[in-house]
Amino acid sequence: MKQRQLGQGGPMIHPIGIGAMSFSDFYGKTNETNSHAILDAAMEAGVNHIDTANIYGMGTSEDVIGTFFDAKPEAKDFFHIATKGSIMRNPDGPGNIFNNSFEHLEEELNKSLKRISVDCVDLYYVHRRDPSVPIEEVAGSLGRLVEAGKTKSIGFSEIAPTSLRKAHAVHPVAAVQSEYSLSTRSPEMGLVQTCAELGVAMVAFSPVGRSLLTDHPLSFEAVQDLPFLTNNPRFMEPNYSANVGAVKPFRALAAAFGMSTAGLAIAWLLAQGEHIIPIPGTRFVSHFEELLQAADRSLTEDELTAIEEVLPVGWTHGDRYSVAQWVGPEKYC
Repeated sequence: MKQRQLGQGGPMIHPIGIGAMSFSDFYGKTNETNSHAILDAAMEAGVNHIDTANIYGMGTSEDVIGTFFDAKPEAKDFFHIATKGSIMRNPDGPGNIFNNSFEHLEEELNKSLKRISVDCVDLYYVHRRDPSVPIEEVAGSLGRLVEAGKTKSIGFSEIAPTSLRKAHAVHPVAAVQSEYSLSTRSPEMGLVQTCAELGVAMVAFSPVGRSLLTDHPLSFEAVQDLPFLTNNPRFMEPNYSANVGAVKPFRALAAAFGMSTAGLAIAWLLAQGEHIIPIPGTRFVSHFEELLQAADRSLTEDELTAIEEVLPVGWTHGDRYSVAQWVGPEKYC
């Protein structure tokens, strides 16, 4: 297994990280015991990068990591932690608002450090851009947090390649996080390439298509209990059934390759560039082990061609976000 670097000058980490949104109830009910079991399994497997955020379960995800660290202090030296700030609940109505001020980012990072039970994180992202604040100013604010010793590096989530260039010119950006998978190929329209050019890690969230690219996608009934997915175009009928059906040939291909469907989806992502770091999330150790199949599996050109034939660009039915969910991420190209 070849490790990957979390940005220029950053730590070498396992090629697959842990997306800790699943430590909250975002994709279904879970608990601290399940989450701690995944962290135990990660340590055993050498998976040493955790990605969380202050808003995941309104602090729950960070709290769970913190209690694990309190119980196992040695884990603090093993794991590299990334967290995020800037998303706020709108006090005047539904939805979220975004605050990119230095004061807010520092205040939220301080709260995250306390919940996670560490003095410094390895990476602090601006979770969503506030378009009223120039990104150069935001990069400068994040740089001040590096100088203060509260984070070792900075990152941005869901930004355009042009924004990345502007931010990187002010302060080195270690990572950009964006949804990227066989079902969401938009980062290939400039973001993957720009990250590679600048030496920035491309951290891919939802790498198994929010369960579509697995052997057991969330059932339509289960989706109805998940507020984000029940309003997501890809999980609404008739798109849901069309997407589940479209992945059947890919599942068959994974079986022919001797892999889980999720493992093959992750292996495809790893093959798209040495700077790409998928961060799948799961609530179950058995699923976590399926995801890790990709770490030691290098796909051949023939295998990559076969994957593209069964899931060509544009196969997914429905936009990746609803109109409301698109508020915040930067569109480009």
